[in-house]
Amino acid sequence: MKVLLDTCVLYPTVMREVLLGVAAAGLYQPLWSARILEEWARATIKLGAGAEAQARGEVALLRSQWPVAEVVWPPSLEARLWLPDPADTHVLAAAIAGHADLIVTLNAQDFPRQILEEEGLARLDPDQFLMSLYADHPQAVADAAEAVRREAERLSGQDWDIRRLMKKAHLPKLGKALAAA
Repeated sequence: MKVLLDTCVLYPTVMREVLLGVAAAGLYQPLWSARILEEWARATIKLGAGAEAQARGEVALLRSQWPVAEVVWPPSLEARLWLPDPADTHVLAAAIAGHADLIVTLNAQDFPRQILEEEGLARLDPDQFLMSLYADHPQAVADAAEAVRREAERLSGQDWDIRRLMKKAHLPKLGKALAAA
């Protein structure tokens, strides 16, 4: 399954790392575009000095780890598309060009289901997406989340309960399921 990851699910670190952890386990093939990666890097500016440089380093690492994930498309594709927010048509164009099955985004209102269905696409938020993967591959998802939890502890110097960390990362259903397992 090919999944286009919107900027809003790549920018929060914990969410991105869990999503890419399950991709690394072979549960899906991630896709994005150069523009999505650029939006991520620019969004970090508000975090202060050095944040954008760090994000650009993470983008470079992502590109090296997933060399076939970045998709391109002809301008004519984006020109024929319509979404409620014209600034999001590039995301839809990337999904179409990459032959994605699904767009994972937190911006449901910007990607109406009927428009996506016309293009053979679906949309899920990251919590729904990860829960669907967890239903079929609980150990792989749990392992990815646990690796992220351990890294969060290492970087922050504090203990993180899996449920609390996932809730903070806007993945509350996944956190609840992992805590109950």
